[in-house]
Amino acid sequence: MFRSIVTLIFALMIVVSNALITPAQNRDEAQIRALQERQAAAWNQHDASAYANLFTEDGEVINVVGWWWKDRSEIETKLKAAFSFVFKTSTLTITDVHIRFVKPDVAIAHVQWTMTGAKTPPGVPEPKQGIQIQILKKQQGKWLILSFQNTSSIPEVPFPLGPPPSHPSSRNE
Repeated sequence: MFRSIVTLIFALMIVVSNALITPAQNRDEAQIRALQERQAAAWNQHDASAYANLFTEDGEVINVVGWWWKDRSEIETKLKAAFSFVFKTSTLTITDVHIRFVKPDVAIAHVQWTMTGAKTPPGVPEPKQGIQIQILKKQQGKWLILSFQNTSSIPEVPFPLGPPPSHPSSRNE
């Protein structure tokens, strides 16, 4: 009898805690999705300050070409320079967001995007589509980006199952 009561109490605790976690997690997910909308809006307005303010004070970015910016101030400074020409007429579109919570105040987001209008210098590939991985931290009730890695992507194709066929060279050349 005692064992049944303990089991019932334990089961009720799980049900109640899940009922409490789900609405909170839904709110947090909505807030993270809203942050991604603010990311696109700040980018499309070419507002380096608004974009940098999406990050924690010690937030960091590894951009699409692998440059590492190590705090909010550096993110803002580098983006001001980037928005003056390279990204002056660019448009960022967020196409998909996947969120996974690792703790109540820490989440990982995979953010797919497309971009038009970038004017990259020679030797720097033009960003057209990619995926960001973001580690987000909830601070004082607000979700911010702690760490951000951006990668250009191309549509996935099957891996080759062997080397490409070799073509015999022409001896009559």
